[in-house]
Amino acid sequence: MEKSKKQKANSLTKQRRKRSLVQALGALIINGNWKSFLDGTIYKGNLKHVCLPVLNCYSCPGALGACPIGSLQAVPNSAQFNFSYYVVGLIALFGITMGRWFCGWLCPFGWIQELLHKIPIKKVNPKKKIHQKAIWLKYVLLIIFVIAFPLLTQDRFGMSYPAFCKFICPAGTMEAGIPLLIANPALRQLVGLIFSWKVLLLLITVIGSILIFRFFCKYACPLGAIYGMFNKISFYHMQCSANCIECKRCARVCKMQVEPYKTPNSPECIRCGECIEVCPVNALKLGFIHKTNHDLQETTKATKLDEKPE
Repeated sequence: MEKSKKQKANSLTKQRRKRSLVQALGALIINGNWKSFLDGTIYKGNLKHVCLPVLNCYSCPGALGACPIGSLQAVPNSAQFNFSYYVVGLIALFGITMGRWFCGWLCPFGWIQELLHKIPIKKVNPKKKIHQKAIWLKYVLLIIFVIAFPLLTQDRFGMSYPAFCKFICPAGTMEAGIPLLIANPALRQLVGLIFSWKVLLLLITVIGSILIFRFFCKYACPLGAIYGMFNKISFYHMQCSANCIECKRCARVCKMQVEPYKTPNSPECIRCGECIEVCPVNALKLGFIHKTNHDLQETTKATKLDEKPE
């Protein structure tokens, strides 16, 4: 048994290293226009017409593609522009295929938050009741700033005001606003109240990420909210077999505060795979797996487990 525990620990370490490597490579490729970081320009080539599956600011000097949330706000309800249908369709395709896998493996801002969380300081683990209420904030932000506000402010050409990008997005402040100001002294004269507000939100996000794992992803990311809604129906999904002994090791290792033995396809799961590595009976599987009757009974199982006394 002791050897098995050691093997599980080694497997978990390897999984974390593998994911970190993929995240780093993904961030470098997605922001591959490195030269622009030095001259303070924004890449506007043909690749910018490609909508990426992750939250990565369009105005980031290194960004080679477009941010799906920024694109979604630009033309949310335009019959004369196919671009709106393209963005919605592409986000749906990403979601139905992989769910929140993109959050856990490719998102540059998610990776930055994980790096911040490695800073050696006492961490905060929000209480379950507080956490379960706070996760709904990202859906509120999605509805108000990404959907409702752009719909209400669109002009006769179908173009809208990107409220989330302008007033909230800390990824844009970190990846675009600050680098562009550093490289372009002339832009500093244009800094006003809105940018100061966004810097404050960025500071809150940074401090929050140091204390709480993926603070922004858990509580404020609208793209995570969208992908999370696909987790239960995506082709890439998780299964918990009848072999599960309910030891709760998977729940203890999960930094997203998911209970995989109850709800393996929770909207909060970012598909990091760490729970699989610690399962003593290999009850959890993740991938393009054929859905069984056991998956269909997932909600019933979760309800029954919730009814059990702690």
